[in-house]
Amino acid sequence: MFSGHKSLWAEEFDGLPPNSFFSTLDPLLDGLVDRLFSETYTADQSAGQLSEEWAQRLGLTTSVVVGVGAFDCHMGAVGGQIEPYYLSKVMGTSTCDMLVAPKEEVQHMLVRGICGQVDGSIIPGMIGMEAGQSAFGDAYAWLKQVLLWPTKNLIQDIEEIEAHTREQLMATLEEKLLFSLSEQAALLPVTATSELALDWLNGRRTPDADQSLKGAITGLHLGTDAPRIFRAIVEATCFGAKAIVDRFVEQGIPVKGLIGLGGVAKKSPFIMQMMANVMNMPIRIHKSEQTCAIGAAMFAATAAGLYDRVEDAMKAMGQGFERTYIPEEKWVTIYAERYEHYKALGAFIEGKESLAITV
Repeated sequence: MFSGHKSLWAEEFDGLPPNSFFSTLDPLLDGLVDRLFSETYTADQSAGQLSEEWAQRLGLTTSVVVGVGAFDCHMGAVGGQIEPYYLSKVMGTSTCDMLVAPKEEVQHMLVRGICGQVDGSIIPGMIGMEAGQSAFGDAYAWLKQVLLWPTKNLIQDIEEIEAHTREQLMATLEEKLLFSLSEQAALLPVTATSELALDWLNGRRTPDADQSLKGAITGLHLGTDAPRIFRAIVEATCFGAKAIVDRFVEQGIPVKGLIGLGGVAKKSPFIMQMMANVMNMPIRIHKSEQTCAIGAAMFAATAAGLYDRVEDAMKAMGQGFERTYIPEEKWVTIYAERYEHYKALGAFIEGKESLAITV
């Protein structure tokens, strides 16, 4: 439900914030509430039928039902067959982490420091909770661009290399670099004092949003190479994901398991296995590469009356899961120790306490 997550609408407060809230922010907003909506709808409902103009343009009829819209990631969670108390993680450049819970079980709970908690979002009839990380795949892409800078910039000055050869070389490096780093990083031994990173390269979204925060890499020495830095960054993104799970759990919302969606989830076994090890819980990877589109189709089928509930559409139309990553016991203990170091480093970067660990 867009209105709850992005427009500050809440039934407990009789809808939108009062006019005084907006006018205090800026006099130009005085009277804004009177021009906005007063009712909200979930995405399983019909908004009406296709207009004559669009029916002609699309070659359809005006009997086509148009459903109420929703966020792409929320529909992606539905297309990825989200379940109550399973954290559905869309992992791309950033992450969107979603959890649904029966309304009667969590109606008096309010999870501190997440991105939103709205009745009827994600799955109508349940409480939808959203969290996420500001940088996930973007953190890996940043390192890739740093490593490729010399080649990209200096290769242009080598006259002996023809233009099409330069393009082929760069395309090959772009395609294979992260895969090669993953292969080498997977072979590295990891100890409590190995290189340690903080994933706030684009600020922090959850828990406790603060976009002014910066990332960090510590424990560097003359033996530190690209695979070691890459591994530290991957580890940091997994630690950032664990911090989200910990926030749900400490606020009374259990997390029974993980569902992985998106490009990183499907393309990187190294990252997903580390995620399972750091979280110490299985992560299921959904088969579909188009969960947002499938989720939209599930909502559309429900709005059109083919299914009574979106859960029924999920059961009938879902494609299932292609793989499950299971925690490897040999890594769980060391990652638990390093996660404590990650939290200490984060507190130090935020200026909350001194750094009392050796990294």
